[in-house]
Amino acid sequence: MKVPKKARYDVAVIGGGPAGMMAAGRAAELGASVVLVEKNEGLGKKLLITGGGRCNVTNDKPDPREFLEKLGKKGKFLFSTFAQHSVKDSLDFFNSRGMGTKVENEGRVFPVTDSARTVYDLLVRYMKEGGVEVVTGLAAKGFHARDGVIVGLNTEKDTVVADSYILATGGTSAPETGSTGEAFKWLARIGHNVTEPDAALVPVKIAEKWVRDLSGVSHQHVKLALVINGKRDTSRIGRMVFAHFGLSGPLVLNFSKEIREAMQYAQTGDKIELALDIMPDLDSAALDKRVQEAFATASNKKLKNSLKGVVVPALVATVLSLAKLDGEKEANAVTREERLALVKTLKDMRMTPTGFLGKEKAIVASGGVKLEEVDFRTMASRLFPNLYLIGDVLDVERPSGGYSLQLCWTTGWVAGKSAAKRSKENPSSRQA
Repeated sequence: MKVPKKARYDVAVIGGGPAGMMAAGRAAELGASVVLVEKNEGLGKKLLITGGGRCNVTNDKPDPREFLEKLGKKGKFLFSTFAQHSVKDSLDFFNSRGMGTKVENEGRVFPVTDSARTVYDLLVRYMKEGGVEVVTGLAAKGFHARDGVIVGLNTEKDTVVADSYILATGGTSAPETGSTGEAFKWLARIGHNVTEPDAALVPVKIAEKWVRDLSGVSHQHVKLALVINGKRDTSRIGRMVFAHFGLSGPLVLNFSKEIREAMQYAQTGDKIELALDIMPDLDSAALDKRVQEAFATASNKKLKNSLKGVVVPALVATVLSLAKLDGEKEANAVTREERLALVKTLKDMRMTPTGFLGKEKAIVASGGVKLEEVDFRTMASRLFPNLYLIGDVLDVERPSGGYSLQLCWTTGWVAGKSAAKRSKENPSSRQA
């Protein structure tokens, strides 16, 4: 087991994920002596699996206001933070260090290498250049507070002493990577209010067998609506993936909170459904016209072969089955009633949500430190001025698509800068 080499540091960072590495690198770049403590044997375990291993580093929204709107009501807390380090600043940070980036669907930004390892290597190099001391395989156990400041980080081996402490241990999503939420207990013990974490962006389980039979099939542009007792509620449009348990993909993950709340507050006898529209850009009349044109072009072909220009091939058999149509029938023999039944199915494929995958499959977990207890100009705790709270430790819900990592880059950057500045300006604040 490794242990820190020095008796005292300017800054101690707890957690070697994206936020922690950014914070440590920035503080060291500004001249602070920095130690980073990570309980895993290696850094960036969750970072290396983000975006399916491709690493969705941010979302292409250079205007901070537009970006923060995606975080809902809690985004207002972060204006001063993003004024210091925005999406553009993050892209400049990576690009200036030799990492090219590209923008894909819905503004998702990836390294041109399509590899999270590229991001990881850059951050490790950034810390090394600043002289950050990295201690892995050492589990933190909580803080020692005295007279309104943090005076030590308790570990399984010894106590780490620093002028400032940056907490970057993450939330509770993907616990196999080390994000088990133990830091929330540490914070509660020293007086912080913490919202109980829960899985926020999670895949949805579906009852219908036809959904599970389509496992692996994806659709780039569909509309999913929540239907409560026959009445349509909220809806979203995006990319969806059928899975062996039900539904996943960005559209479903970002919609899972609303679905969960509808199921949670449903009364006995309430019927909760999801309605899938695989042709959201066409109303029923326009879609009917398109189907008629497809039938006219392939009038002598079987129905199952005439729809390939309308529906992705993998969905044809399912759509015909739900519409109760015979795929072997010739297109020119389809009746008006049958055609309208087909159109209705394309616009309204009903499914029954039965539950959600747990935190181990969550992309993001909700919950964390109450935002009112953080000074977002510096990322410092309002209870302890030398404790900085960043990344998934904060109670900020965000959609999938690079928003979580951008929160890490921004809060990590600001915290690293603030902690380094504090060490320079307040050397007398150090306490043993």
